Amino acid sequence: MTEKEKAAQGLLYDANYDEHLKKERLECIEKCFDYNHIRPSNKEERRALLHSLLGHVGEHVTIEQPFHCDYGYNIEIGDNFFMNYNGVILDCAKVTFGDNVFVAPNCGFYCAGHPLDVEQRNQGLEYAYPITIGNNVWIGANVAVLAGVTIGDDTVIGAGSVVNKDIPSGVIAAGNPCKVIRKITEEDKKKYWK
Repeated sequence: MTEKEKAAQGLLYDANYDEHLKKERLECIEKCFDYNHIRPSNKEERRALLHSLLGHVGEHVTIEQPFHCDYGYNIEIGDNFFMNYNGVILDCAKVTFGDNVFVAPNCGFYCAGHPLDVEQRNQGLEYAYPITIGNNVWIGANVAVLAGVTIGDDTVIGAGSVVNKDIPSGVIAAGNPCKVIRKITEEDKKKYWK
């Protein structure tokens, strides 16, 4: 079994020294460098590069620069997606964003985790668990979403949160660790219409 196959199955794998994975990461880093140096007004070139970098790109997708990811091909983005400045996706496992997702500046999605055992960690071993973000999700600034997390549809994650467990649909959640604060209600529809 290759190291890439081990990663896809959520097993410990050699992320640091496997030549195939190092080559794939370098190719991705080069594409990210190119993307981050395209003039912001050149939307067609930006879109074309995103299509060559990511596994799936829906309609009306904006990823502000700078943006960084590990492999690119593990990232799937739905329609009407916006990621603000300094987005990071460590996509050693699948990262899926639904439709109508808004991501504020300085957010990270981290599929990688490392063993607590120092000997395994020093061998360059890690694990990779997928991240799934539902439809109609808003993620506030400086949020970290960790390996294996699913965030349900119609949910808001407050700024500065560390999301290390699944968050259900239709709630506001925040904190470190991120926890559900309350459900989103009909009253929330009226809040900003003054």
